[in-house]
Amino acid sequence: MKLGYARVSTIGQDLETQIERLEAAGVQKDQLFIEKVTGTKMAAREQIQALLKHARSGDHIYVTKIDRLARSILDLNKIVSGLMEKGISITFIDHNMTFKANSKDDPFQMLLFNTLGSFAQFERDMIVSRTGEGRKRAMKNGKKMGRKGQPEQNIKQALKLLEAREEKGMTISDISKLTGVPRSTIYAEYKKQRSTT
Repeated sequence: MKLGYARVSTIGQDLETQIERLEAAGVQKDQLFIEKVTGTKMAAREQIQALLKHARSGDHIYVTKIDRLARSILDLNKIVSGLMEKGISITFIDHNMTFKANSKDDPFQMLLFNTLGSFAQFERDMIVSRTGEGRKRAMKNGKKMGRKGQPEQNIKQALKLLEAREEKGMTISDISKLTGVPRSTIYAEYKKQRSTT
């Protein structure tokens, strides 16, 4: 039986193209396993887990690219080796690569398998590296990274209410809801204020 797996990790990525390619390879719609989730954590990828449980000896899995199935060479080796041990073949359509269940002893196939996995890992590492460099450059140019801080006016209002909370009968949660300032920020700012006075 032909089975297909498609995955996107962001809203902007094209899932339809992957589905079209899998259907063109002969995978029926009801044999597609599709998910929209980041590839870094295997446990969070319910559809790949379902596919691996569903696949039986003699089945053939189709994936458009290596990085849709795995995000590291260790992950790739673990998945594909497990499939081949169960008698399941896998094809990466864009790489025009097929790893047949009965050819694990083929040294050329295993060399190619490890080489492709290494390139997939290298590509991912390069993206991570470029992203990190971009963040450093942005911070050097004065751009603040991370969540936007609370407006100063809201924090002042929250601290004022905190000091008068007993007479007004308010809790920290009430103040947080009223001002929109998180409780942790209220506590941190109050502590900071007390240490300077």
